[in-house]
Amino acid sequence: MEALLAHSFDYLSSYEPTKVRKGLRQVEGLLAQICLSRAKRPASDRRGSPTSLSAPQSGCKALSDLTDDPAFREFYKLQDGFQWNVAMRLVTCLEHLLGRGSSGTNDLLILSTLDLIQGVLLLHPPSRILFAREIYMNLLLDLLDPINCPAIQSATLLTLVTALLDHPANTRTFEELDGLLTVTSLFKQRSTAREVKLKLVEFLYFYLMPETSLVTLSAPNTALQRSPSKLSGPISRSVNVSGAHSSGKGNRDTRTTEEKQSLLGRYLNNVEDLVEDLKETAPFGSTVC
Repeated sequence: MEALLAHSFDYLSSYEPTKVRKGLRQVEGLLAQICLSRAKRPASDRRGSPTSLSAPQSGCKALSDLTDDPAFREFYKLQDGFQWNVAMRLVTCLEHLLGRGSSGTNDLLILSTLDLIQGVLLLHPPSRILFAREIYMNLLLDLLDPINCPAIQSATLLTLVTALLDHPANTRTFEELDGLLTVTSLFKQRSTAREVKLKLVEFLYFYLMPETSLVTLSAPNTALQRSPSKLSGPISRSVNVSGAHSSGKGNRDTRTTEEKQSLLGRYLNNVEDLVEDLKETAPFGSTVC
């Protein structure tokens, strides 16, 4: 796995679009191999029994099964160090792509990079701490600029949700960099595509959800489910290599829906309606008090 990551990182750091695309495909292939590996099928299924013909044939592992998968455990362990952290390399690649201007080829590379960042952050939540740093959060906010195509804007909003998920410190960075102004300004512009406006509304629903302290993290073993301050293994290493500190921004307080409603109200007039709708529909599977 280290050899594959080394080759893909070399390609991702290239200035040639074809090599960057190859690096992205290699990362995508690795993630697909981890997530989509076929589970062992019963002997009756292999014989082609009638029940097997009517059942789904994908054989893909469920997300809950990944923690017992040796390939996933190896990947997760590698992500805890600077040398093999995929999220860091993808974000650096995104920074380079953003500096090359807008073109059809470059836009497609940006979209692929954003999709992979989403996947890596879901597979390795500690990597989200990267976006507590202003330099990386600014990358996502820059991609919400009106000059970018609707596809990039929509993909960026999904990536932003993934980066903020269960990491209040990242949300504080987003707020301090006038992220709410960026999002609401894009929403108010007449030129903004309808599909982007729908994604913006979904993002605002997500933003208004109450926050909880980050005391547990999804991990492939029970040792990683304790308070982050008590961890001495992979999580603490990932925090260090990501450039964040155990104090300061990493421990900033959470905010309630009411507090975030007040902040968002500086830029939108109908925030109360959003909150009421959020309470009634519970789009994310929980209620808002």
